[in-house]
Amino acid sequence: MILGKWKKKRQEQSEDIHALVTEAKYDSQYRNDFIRKYQPFIAKVASKVCKQYIDQSRDEYSVAIEAFNEAINHYENQQGTSFLSFAEMVIRRRVIDYIRKETRQTRDIFLETESTDEEQQQESIAQVHASVNQYQQHQEIERRRMDIADYQELLKEYDITFQDLVTLCPKHVDARENAKQIAKTLATHQEFVFHLKEKKQLPMKELLKFVNCSRKTVERNRKYIIAMALIYIGGYESLQSYIEPEEDMKEGREISE
Repeated sequence: MILGKWKKKRQEQSEDIHALVTEAKYDSQYRNDFIRKYQPFIAKVASKVCKQYIDQSRDEYSVAIEAFNEAINHYENQQGTSFLSFAEMVIRRRVIDYIRKETRQTRDIFLETESTDEEQQQESIAQVHASVNQYQQHQEIERRRMDIADYQELLKEYDITFQDLVTLCPKHVDARENAKQIAKTLATHQEFVFHLKEKKQLPMKELLKFVNCSRKTVERNRKYIIAMALIYIGGYESLQSYIEPEEDMKEGREISE
């Protein structure tokens, strides 16, 4: 009985927030009040992405506010997820995009300074290169960490875990490459991408018209194909190595699964 009341309360809360979002779509004053009400939520999501507290003075906070506003514009109750879950996803992606952009700009400024202020440098050329390399490695590690965290959250929407990828990854090189090609085909057709995002399933019937393998093969590697396609779709630059073609094996490599 207690569980039933809890579920009912959750449903009522979901319906209430949907009504608030609907109202906020068409009333600018109401929208401002709605955003102000959820400022703690917005700051919490931004802080979680940045791994540190983000207050209203930070640029990341402004980006998060804009993302929340964007979520109001694009949220539809029929898409099968709560507004706050949808808003959190939008905020995460926008803040991560901002951090990536800032990281690239900072790196470019750093490199330009190192090359144009040579008369002021007291370090040797070797030390300068070492500093640049160390900086780039640090930034790459940070980008990969953010990409992995975001990618892991995205996989959850498709009921896929990293452990699933380890277990279900095709054992043979040919099979993996075939699955990656299928994933790339899926990711380069907008109608397939829309179907995948909307249904959380492969557009099997249509996809089979574009690939040279059986339905049984695609179904057997379904989760792996979806996971690889999401790397393409999500633009996870630091994870691109997982979908690049593998080097050819020696002669006599095993036949595809």
